[in-house]
Amino acid sequence: MKAIILLGTLKETGVSNTAVLAQFLSGYLEKEAIECETIKLAEHVISRGTYIKSSDDDFPSIYQKLLDSDIILFATPIWWNSHSSEIQRVIERLDEVFDIINEGKPSPLENKFGGVIITGDSDGVEHVTGNIANFFSSLGVTIPAYGSLGVIWEGHAKGKEQTPENLLTYYEKEYAKDAESMAKSFKKLNSKD
Repeated sequence: MKAIILLGTLKETGVSNTAVLAQFLSGYLEKEAIECETIKLAEHVISRGTYIKSSDDDFPSIYQKLLDSDIILFATPIWWNSHSSEIQRVIERLDEVFDIINEGKPSPLENKFGGVIITGDSDGVEHVTGNIANFFSSLGVTIPAYGSLGVIWEGHAKGKEQTPENLLTYYEKEYAKDAESMAKSFKKLNSKD
């Protein structure tokens, strides 16, 4: 199995809580023989729009990676009770998949599994997870049990500088069981084929 993580951090440089949490989960996915690739969206040019193809941007190659994957994971921080603008731009560009479905054709993303990785310093995980799960469901992507890993912690607050080592230690102490359950859930779905 292959998983693709679309990393929606707004940080182009420096330590990103969401990037470290995605790395943390990747380790658990790899223990289940799930190959993992992370695409940091902030490092790519993704134009505004509601179609997959656009002139001179990186989204068509990102979309191809989604098609080549079994698992699609959106990793996002929470900003004002919503997912990041980087994730929103991907959602908007994938609107064309919904157009394909409305034409009566099968979804190009059907039979793929989806999940959510979220960081924040206050509540909002359920709201963001629900929005992304609804989006995935509308495109034919299956959300398994334990399909989200959300970490709400004051240590994520804006201005709180953490090292990747400190973040990984915290995640391992508090969220190892959640990450393991998520990884095993994806593996279990694949073994039912």
